[in-house]
Amino acid sequence: MISANNITLRVGKKALFEDVNIKFTEGNCYGLIGANGAGKSTFLKILSGQLEPTKGDIVITPGQRLSFLQQDHFKYDAYPVLDTVIMGNARLYEIMKEKEAIYAKEDFTDADGIRASELEGEFAEMNGWEAESDAATLLNGLGIETEFHYTQMADLTGSQKVKVLLAQALFGNPDILLLDEPTNHLDLPAIEWLEEFLINFDNTVIVVSHDRYFLNKVCTHTADIDYGKIQLYAGNYDFWFESSQLLIKQMREANKKKEEKIKELQEFISRFSANASKSKQATSRKRALEKIQLDEMRPSSRKYPYIDFRPNREIGNEVLMVENLSKTIDGVKVLDNISFTLGHNDKVAFVGANEQATTTFFKILMGEMEPDEGNYKWGVTTSQAYFPKDNTQEFDNDLTITDWLTQYSEIKDATYVRGFLGRMLFPGEDGVKRVKVLSGGEKVRCLLSKMMISGANILILDEPTNHLDMESITALNNGLIKFPGVILFTSHDHQFVQTTANRIMEILPNGTLVDKITTYDEYLASDEMAKKRHVYTMNEEDANDN
Repeated sequence: MISANNITLRVGKKALFEDVNIKFTEGNCYGLIGANGAGKSTFLKILSGQLEPTKGDIVITPGQRLSFLQQDHFKYDAYPVLDTVIMGNARLYEIMKEKEAIYAKEDFTDADGIRASELEGEFAEMNGWEAESDAATLLNGLGIETEFHYTQMADLTGSQKVKVLLAQALFGNPDILLLDEPTNHLDLPAIEWLEEFLINFDNTVIVVSHDRYFLNKVCTHTADIDYGKIQLYAGNYDFWFESSQLLIKQMREANKKKEEKIKELQEFISRFSANASKSKQATSRKRALEKIQLDEMRPSSRKYPYIDFRPNREIGNEVLMVENLSKTIDGVKVLDNISFTLGHNDKVAFVGANEQATTTFFKILMGEMEPDEGNYKWGVTTSQAYFPKDNTQEFDNDLTITDWLTQYSEIKDATYVRGFLGRMLFPGEDGVKRVKVLSGGEKVRCLLSKMMISGANILILDEPTNHLDMESITALNNGLIKFPGVILFTSHDHQFVQTTANRIMEILPNGTLVDKITTYDEYLASDEMAKKRHVYTMNEEDANDN
């Protein structure tokens, strides 16, 4: 068990947390949620001891081991992959290294023998002989193949390092596990493996994530940070949302009844306070009036942008025709003879691990890249708005937010443009902020404003949920669900894909296309598709081995 007792953290004059008391008990998985800036990651750092609170203390059951997901992807570059994972249990790793040093001595003494015997005993108690195989099992589960286990961390890609650090946090069955955004940069198989691991994990887990589907699947409890307090709910993210909305509704209804009673009492007092025969009743009602207390309805610190894509023109029946499209990049054929036709009701999610192929395909459709073979044709009634995965060039200038968005608007009126920015949580004073200093989430909201102001009837979005908080993801999700035009998009957010798409396309590792009119969950459950993905993956691995 781990508990926070009267935790207060002040940053300057501002209190990020104020007298927080909460217990996290064994056998439960807690989803720590809250608006951007509420302090989710900060609270995890306090729990892990990386950050000292201004007041209060963290208490861990004696003898229990705490593990947390490291965020510095370069910290272990000098170490082999297996060693990095085993470092998740610091004491076990110390024993291994001390043993190695003793056995490497040329002048091995009696004292060395005694110390080695002590270490061997402790090593056996900690299941040290299974350490390497246990670490390898975690790595394989997350998709790091055996051939990489003895390489240096510096030689891995960024996404591979993320998986190794996650394996490090999970290693050795920690009593308390703290995970800050563990699904970031993970592919679908790795996320599914992690979900199953956490569902079957018997100890305490506290996790921060913007992935609603992930939180719903693994969490038994939800800890909501709002205005420096933490409210605990029994249940997953959806249960928290329904419960919190129900509580607000009940408080509003109770306040409404109290307000009606207050009005009734005030009217009686006003009418009869001067009437001698009614004075006692008026006095009694004054006392009753003084006892009525309205429930404090403090608004949440969460802010939801208003995302509403309204096409300027209704889309016709002819939308997009793609014929025999192929593209090779750096000697690899990422698109191989792709053909399909879009209908005017299609909302297409591009899924799977071949992200380069999807990005390449989107760039071709937007005229930013030429195919090697084949062609495509947009319908005459169509207009496109594009959300690129890499937005660096969009903001590589000295424009203010208002001026940046105005250049994409047919109506050049500043008030009109600021209206779009206001919906996306940029108040009036933010309009003069330079776009080059915006955060990742702010840049995404700017790009979504650009798409809304365009009035396009076809939206192409390449990973729009990256860098967004849960409130913005929810708002974008709802905006796309009600959008009357055509959508082509990709996202790692399971719920986002499941609730938006009615057609699934996957560009396989060999560049060919699988196209199904179905929901995302139905597509994932398809044995035929699972076999195809497995066969193509195996073929690709065989080719790499050769």
